[in-house]
Amino acid sequence: MKYVIFSVLALIFIVSGCLTSPNGGGGGEGEILEGTGTGYRGPIYVRLRVKDGSITEIDVDSMEDRFVGGAAIEELIDLIIEYNSADVDAVSGATETSKGFLSAVENAIISGRK
Repeated sequence: MKYVIFSVLALIFIVSGCLTSPNGGGGGEGEILEGTGTGYRGPIYVRLRVKDGSITEIDVDSMEDRFVGGAAIEELIDLIIEYNSADVDAVSGATETSKGFLSAVENAIISGRK
């Protein structure tokens, strides 16, 4: 139980800034892909920056709760950039937000293939 509380508190501190990847982008370089999905509290809009076939940055605009959904989105951003794929597991406790966010990222990737 202490681990869960510590994890939640740590994620709250991480999310206290805006929901943008800390890995940064390429200073305006690369292609911008946009997608939408539906989270627990409504639409989730994402903008992916892709450079040389790799996702380098993800910006998010959503109405998700900063402490639960926002923390999940921040965790998913890090995983997607690390693995360069939206094929990652949903965050426990924020399943609907995770599914909506991952759907938005997948839709952005698909839009880039057209």
